[in-house]
Amino acid sequence: MGRGVFGLLVTLSAAVCNTAAATTFTAEITDQDGKPVQNAVVSLVSESKTSIPVASARLPIDKVIDQRFETFLPIVTIVPRNGRVVFANSDPTTHQVYSISPAKQFEITLARDTSSPPIAFPSAGVAALGCNIHDNMIAYVFVADSPWTGLTGVDGRVVIEDVPPGNYQAQVWHYRYPPRRELPSAQVAVATDTTRWTATIRVLASSGARSHKGSY
Repeated sequence: MGRGVFGLLVTLSAAVCNTAAATTFTAEITDQDGKPVQNAVVSLVSESKTSIPVASARLPIDKVIDQRFETFLPIVTIVPRNGRVVFANSDPTTHQVYSISPAKQFEITLARDTSSPPIAFPSAGVAALGCNIHDNMIAYVFVADSPWTGLTGVDGRVVIEDVPPGNYQAQVWHYRYPPRRELPSAQVAVATDTTRWTATIRVLASSGARSHKGSY
């Protein structure tokens, strides 16, 4: 398991609640200070190798990332493998969006009030995005292989519906993890009722400034 100042999975626990008939998986992610972690990607990877739907069967294929006030919105976008992203420019200035990540490499120039054609992301992984004109801009596209993938909200929670009962590896990714480190994970058993899973991760405190290193 990866170690570093950016993040370390330090506690994991799982509980099964027998209050609902639907197979619903709820993850709650907190940091080392007990605060909710927003924009964490939680994926369930099935231990079964048969009858696993492709990610595009459950996750939206097409997404839009806007650029406003020299900021990518949202900072984290999830698409399935072969998903497509349209980049919109709502700023009164030109942007040059690029990625040099192994998951996807591209560069486009967007004038004000224009949008790009859909850009496909065929490889699973994380593509870090930057702007060649505005170094403070950064965002991430998480390309998922698992159809059971979601993003935590401001409360640190994500709910993934209709997960078949079985054994899974629950994985957590956050953009404050160090590059190229093994994803924190744990084995969880999804029951026929609602399954709740909690994880505590260590993340680097935000300095208020962001820079694009192209290291994902």
